Formats: sequence, C-alpha cells, structure tokens
Amino acid sequence: MASTIAFGDTNSGFEANIIHERPETPPDPLAIVPFARDQDFVERGGLLDRIQQKCVVPGSRTALAGLGGVGKSQLAIEHIYRTRERSPETWVFWVHASSLARFEQSYRDIADQVKIPGRKDPKANILKLVRDWLHAGKYGPWLLVLDNFDDTYLLPETGHGGREVQRNGIDSGNSQRLSTYLPQSQNGSILITSRSKGIALKLVEEKNIIVVEPMAQSHALALFEKKLGSLGDGKDITELAEALEYMPLAIVQSATYIHQRAPRCSVRQYLEDFRKSDRKKTSLLDYEGGQLRRDSEARNSIIITWQISFEYVRRNWPSAADLLSLMSFFDRQGIPEFLVRTRIQSKGNYQSQNLLAQNRERKVGDDSDENSTSDSGENDGFEDDVQVLRNYSFISCDNERTFGMHALVQLAMRKWLEAKEQLEPWKQKYIKSLSAAFPYGKYENWATCQALFPHAKAAISQRPKAEGSVMEWVSLMCNAASYTREKGITAETLQLSRTALEVAKKILGHEHWMTVRCMAREAIVYTLEGRWKEAEELQVPVVETIKRIRGEEHPDTLRHISILATIYHSRGRWTEAEELYIQVLEIRKRVLGEEHPDTLFSMHDLALNWEVQSRDTEAIQLLEECIRLRSRILGADHPDTLSASETLKKWQS
Repeated sequence: MASTIAFGDTNSGFEANIIHERPETPPDPLAIVPFARDQDFVERGGLLDRIQQKCVVPGSRTALAGLGGVGKSQLAIEHIYRTRERSPETWVFWVHASSLARFEQSYRDIADQVKIPGRKDPKANILKLVRDWLHAGKYGPWLLVLDNFDDTYLLPETGHGGREVQRNGIDSGNSQRLSTYLPQSQNGSILITSRSKGIALKLVEEKNIIVVEPMAQSHALALFEKKLGSLGDGKDITELAEALEYMPLAIVQSATYIHQRAPRCSVRQYLEDFRKSDRKKTSLLDYEGGQLRRDSEARNSIIITWQISFEYVRRNWPSAADLLSLMSFFDRQGIPEFLVRTRIQSKGNYQSQNLLAQNRERKVGDDSDENSTSDSGENDGFEDDVQVLRNYSFISCDNERTFGMHALVQLAMRKWLEAKEQLEPWKQKYIKSLSAAFPYGKYENWATCQALFPHAKAAISQRPKAEGSVMEWVSLMCNAASYTREKGITAETLQLSRTALEVAKKILGHEHWMTVRCMAREAIVYTLEGRWKEAEELQVPVVETIKRIRGEEHPDTLRHISILATIYHSRGRWTEAEELYIQVLEIRKRVLGEEHPDTLFSMHDLALNWEVQSRDTEAIQLLEECIRLRSRILGADHPDTLSASETLKKWQS
C-alpha cells in the first residue's frame, strides 16, 4: 500500500499522515471544460490566432481583458477546442475564478479528474497538490484557463475590507498569496479572462494582454444572422447591431428574445421598441434569455453584467465610481476632462470620506497603483480614477483632454444610480457643471460651444427636478439655442427654445426671468423663419417684462428692444423701428461707450433701416463708421466686420 506524507505550508512544523490508498491509474489527457463548442462562433479578424500564438509559448501567461459581454469567455472556449484539435495530448482545465470558493472547487475537480494521490486526505492542501501536479508536467502539456478573474482575492492574503481567508491549509498567517498556487512551469500555459486589465496585470505582462473590444460590424452581423436564421431583414439587423454597439452578449440576448417571440416579434419591432425610451431600452437589455456558454453564476443580461462591475468599483474605488456616475450623463464622445475633473464629492454619495482615504492608501490589489501616470505627491486622485475606469473598459481616452464611453454602459450606469436613489443628485451635478461652462453663443465662444453642444443636446432628456437645478438646465438650453441661432441652425434652435420655454413656464412661472429669456429665444427663432407676426406677439410682452425686471437701460433690456425693432423693420414698419433703433443706440453710447460691440450693432441696424428708407447718404456714412470701428476693435476678419463690408459694397455698386 502506498504511503503519502502531506506537508502543510506554514513554518510551524508538519504532520505525517499515513494514507492508505489504492493506486489509481491517471486517465489519458482530457479537457475539463464545462461548455460545449459554439457552432455559431464567428471568427473575429485573427483574434484567435493571436491567442494561439501567445498560448503556444511554453510557460506563457496570457490574458483577455475587456468589458463584460464582449466575448472573452467565448474566445477562450473556442481556443480550447482548437487546441485539442491541434494537440490531443494536451490537458485542458477550466477554473471558475469568480470567487475563492469556486476557484478552490475547480482545483478540487481537477484533482479528482486526474486522480492526484493524497487528494482524499481531509487535511490535504488541494491547491498545492494541483499546482505541483501541473508544475511537474509528468503526464504531458497542459492549458489552464482562469475564467472571470475579476477580483483581487487571488492576489493578497486577505480579502476585501481585511477579511481573513482560510481554506484547506491557506490561512492569513502563512503569508502565502493564492496566486502562488498558479503553476510557473514550461510544461503548460495559462489563459486568463478578466474585466479588468489592471487586475490581469498582476499576473500577466502588459505585452501578453489582449484587449477584447466589441465586434467589428461585419462580425456582429454574421453573429446576428447565425442566431436569427431567416427571421431577420438585412437592413434591420444592421441598424440593431449598431444600436447594440456590436456587443456580442447584447446581440445574443436580443436574438434570443426575438426568436422566442417570433412571429409576434420581429427585428424591426424590437428595434422600434428599443428606440422608444431609455426605460424600454433597459427593459429589453435586462432580458436574461438563454446563453448556454456562460458561467452558471454569470448573468445573461448585459445591463446586470455591467452593474456587477459597477458595484465592485464602488466598493473598492468610490471616487472612481463617482467619476463614472458623472460621465454617464454626457454625450458618449468628447467628454471634456475639465468638466469632470472638478466634480463635487458630495457627502454620502457612496462611501464615507474615511473609506475613500483608506482606498487611496491601499498598496496591494489596487487596480490603479501600478498604472498611474501622475506623481504621487501632486496627484489629486483623478488620474488613478481614470486608470481604474480604463482598466475596466468603462471609458476610453479620445485624446489627451476628452473621454468616451459606450452609450449602453452609460444607460446601465444611470439605471444603477436610479436603483441606488442617486440618479437625481448626479444629474444635478452634471447640469450644474455643464450650465456653468456653456457660454452665450456669440462668435468669440463658438469653439467652446461647438465642443459642448453634443452634451447640451444630451441634457434635453436629463431635466432635473429641483427648482434651482431647473434654472440651470433652462439657462443651458437657452445658451445652446443662442449658439445654434448664431450658426443658422434653425430647427435645433427651435427645439431647444421650445423645450426650455415649456419647462420654464411650468416650473418657474410666466414672470420668472428665465421664462422671459426662453420666450425671447423662441421669438428669435420665429424671426429666423420669417414668421414676423408670431415673433412680434412674443417679443412685445418680453420687452415689457424685462423693462419691469431689469430696468430700461439694462443691457438685456436694450438687446430685446433692438430685437423688437428688427421685427418692426422686417414687417415694413420702418418709422417705428427707427425710433427704437435710435433709442437703443443713444443709451448704449452713453452706458456702454461708443466703441462697445453692442453699440456697433446698433449703428449697423440703424444704417440698414435708413437704407431701406432711401436715406442712402446717411446710411453709407453710418455703415462706413461702423466698419472702421469694427475693423479696429474686432478685427478685419471678424464675421460682423466682413458682413458689414459686403453690405457696403452692394450699396456702393
């Protein structure tokens, strides 16, 4: 009978146990894989070849990192089957690495399958037995897959929050990390799948990490067509794949939904429902239809899959979760660093400030400590937070100063915030930040307006509830409308103005300054459309209200009197218009000065009025003076200078 001596991992001595076991013959090389091969698998542009090239190197460690639902595990499964086809003598082992208990159970299953001697001893260190068996390589080459290695529990000797780990000879007192139970051997290779590049970097060199992105369009369409069969129309499938941002799990999820409800649900109907609202979109993406080749504990809903990662980030890096919360409201592209860097850390958002400081001081298992690009003495934590979110593929860097996100990740984040009763506070922070940054749409501000305009459009559907925040939201809509008006984008100007006006009337009241401002914006839109009667009907009460609120010589009052004069002028009421133009010009000269840009606008308007009344000499003289001053003050290339110069040429020709 065989005698086996099992030694513990501590330095406190050893136990000798005589185990009476019947000798067992190890099986031939086999593949312990819990999933069947996917007959609908779609090649992804040489990605599998890259995996194979790295994994074929003896002793290699390779990681697939990327968002949950991008197909990391599916790639690993297909790689396993291809490996067995090429090399039947290779052992293949699948380890569920999503938790400590599952990791250990996977090792126990390996020990049972390959019949490792000593495994039946209740005091045996199963992890050490399996590691040593693999390290020895006595029975041939092997491939070990660690799937869903998304936590840092393998790395330090303690779990999150200082919880001690004790499992079959692994305890907090032996200074052993669980990662030491991964074999370092030339006899085999390890393939890891992880949602976090930062965590993968603890075990794998940067050059051996393959970042898995969403599918290319052609691959996504091929997957859809395989899953839907004859149910889909090519154009509809293309639109739906784009709406799902080419995420494999979302594609399989939606295809399953459609298949199970056909013929009462088509691709077109699904797409139309998907586009109705965020709430409907979330409902469809919450569907957990059958995905046979995912871990039994993994969720088949891509929304829930991401929210699990959000929760993990919140627990370990609360300020990174704050940053992601704020970013989720912006347009998906071109999120400006200056708007999110200065975010306000409110008390009680997720964790206390003590926990925030504690997480900043973590040295082991920190997803960002090895990758931070900032000097630790000067870093305000922002770069660490950015690196955490990049490691989880939640955000990307568009360039040095802007970030990008997947729209579906933003939706999932907002849904998660709603469940945590944090949606409204973060929405208000977003509106406050954007409203303060978005300037009035005059020419000098066009570059800033252009960069921020997509985010202002995104804010249309993010109206806050609190009155103070509503005022900021209305102000943002008005400034965005002023930009589109100056750029001559009439349709969007009208949309922004009317949206702001409806909300202002309802929440703030008809006499509120912001409501009046919105009415004025809509009147301006009518002037752009040549709807002078409707414009006058709005502008007259606007002028009366602003006089009462601001006073007769306030710049806002003068601007709106000037707009009313332009309306009169365009309706052929030139004398009434002239009286108002002269009134505004005289007050602006006295209050603002003769060379102020607003004064020059009044000179230009009055010159136009005189010209249409056939007072040509006076009109030309006034316009020449206006051009001379604009050239000196604004510059010869300024649009206002150029416009006035063109008008003068026409008059003189």
